[in-house]
Amino acid sequence: MSARGLGPSVAMIVVLAAGQALAAGIDLTRPYGDKYGCINRNGQEVAADRMLLLTDEALVTAASACTFTEKQAQADGSLVVTATCEAEGEEGQEPTKFTIKRSAKNAKKLTVADDDGNVMGEVARCK
Repeated sequence: MSARGLGPSVAMIVVLAAGQALAAGIDLTRPYGDKYGCINRNGQEVAADRMLLLTDEALVTAASACTFTEKQAQADGSLVVTATCEAEGEEGQEPTKFTIKRSAKNAKKLTVADDDGNVMGEVARCK
């Protein structure tokens, strides 16, 4: 490979590494949830009117379940996810987007906001 061909290869590696670093900013390999979300992470163990559970594949509330179809790391460290959601008592699935970012109050917690910017809640890593 010539020196001229090496430049674009190095640039591509830098871009890929930066993308992985951003994606690593929010690690969803272990579930996050509020009190009832963490209790119910393995299935409905306790009935709760309010519940928020965030995993690598889904966002679950007391009234809906959303399966992630795409995740995009953002330059500010947040994660924008596209999902298909099923709401309790309704038929069909509706596509939607969520923004997941570090809480301004506590860096160990995450906030989840809907496409309109309404914060759905704050979650901590489940123990």
